[in-house]
Amino acid sequence: MDATAAKSVATPVPASHAEQYLTFQLAGQTYGVEILRVQEIKGWERPTRLPHSPDHVQGVINLRGSVVPILDLRRRFGLGETEYGRTTVVIVVKVDTARGELTAGIVVDAVCEVCNISADNLRPPPEVGSAIDSDFVRGLAMVGDGMLVLLDVVHLVNRTLTDPASAPKAA
Repeated sequence: MDATAAKSVATPVPASHAEQYLTFQLAGQTYGVEILRVQEIKGWERPTRLPHSPDHVQGVINLRGSVVPILDLRRRFGLGETEYGRTTVVIVVKVDTARGELTAGIVVDAVCEVCNISADNLRPPPEVGSAIDSDFVRGLAMVGDGMLVLLDVVHLVNRTLTDPASAPKAA
């Protein structure tokens, strides 16, 4: 995302009218998650794979004594494989589930910036076929000439880790 595009969204607005999103790249597209859900950003490290876990759950890491599952959004969204590089990071998020608070990591190609998004810049996701389940999309935000896909990270993590019926079946 270029600086001009960021300024059009990141203009100061009253806190009651805007939410902050951490933006990141995934397969050439810019996505965002609520900054209040982000615990930290970690450099890439290979997780320990667990037997019989879905393909998009890469495994787990030890985060200061806590076991944290690592989700590959490229695989979850059917966006293809890529080599992990120097910009690959894990965004560690905390969400509330029916079983309590859950911490998970999501692997992304690169982190961009934090943007303020006002309600005026939000659009609902269109009802079209997509690799990304529309339940995972909170909305679309106009950013300069492009669009930012705002993910509902609570729903994404809940459905991916706690609802076995929603997990893609192995071929």
